[in-house]
Amino acid sequence: MTNSTKRATVIKIGGSTLGSEDTSLQDVAALHRAGERVVVVHGGGAMITDWLKKMAIDSVFVDGLRSTNEAALEVVVGVLRGVVNAQLVGEIVALGGRAIGVCGVDGGCVRAERYDDRLGYVGRVTSVDGPFIEGLLDAGFVPVIAPIGFEAPNQPLNINADTVAGEVARAIHADSLTFLTDVDGLLDASKTLMPEVDAARAAALRAEGTLSGGMIPKIDACFRAAEVGVRALIANGTTPGTLRRIAAGESVGTRIKG
Repeated sequence: MTNSTKRATVIKIGGSTLGSEDTSLQDVAALHRAGERVVVVHGGGAMITDWLKKMAIDSVFVDGLRSTNEAALEVVVGVLRGVVNAQLVGEIVALGGRAIGVCGVDGGCVRAERYDDRLGYVGRVTSVDGPFIEGLLDAGFVPVIAPIGFEAPNQPLNINADTVAGEVARAIHADSLTFLTDVDGLLDASKTLMPEVDAARAAALRAEGTLSGGMIPKIDACFRAAEVGVRALIANGTTPGTLRRIAAGESVGTRIKG
């Protein structure tokens, strides 16, 4: 653990939230300028799909995860680390934050392993180097992390960004983990926002099919982080000022009760 007594906030940003009305990056920069310790984890699935199409590489999904062959992996790494990460870092810096871009290969900070032949170069996280990330925070940076893992001796792997966010929050014992998405939070079968969800309720929602698709890895990551005392929630990142409202203590989105 870091020598600092101030814990960090981990924010997962998806491409679907970065629209014209979104203020997530402004909020990140404002929190950083105010002295908060902030880590950003990002995805980039839509841009990856676009680039794969340009390269005439088929997008294949298995159980909701992108199957990644060798050709697709080059696109995934190039888009996540070379395009999306650089854009986010540049925008945060332009807004007055001090950001630095990394991925799991840097310093071997997110270790992973392949686990399903159908998925190819897709990894599951085996460990996260918390002190590495805390060192960047101690140096005054906003680490912006691309979800690429490192399999020894030198193989990058594609990893679900929600999973990476949860494991990073867990590794650094973050104060909070916030998933910014394009809905108000977790909705029940009648599309009503649920302010709080525990494991039993989440299991019931999953069994009835209300909890499905991309919300599943978010919920799983929230519960993983909550196991070590991280406050986890899912909120609408397309609504202006969401992060600042959360930081101010307002009740926003769905809180995951571990």
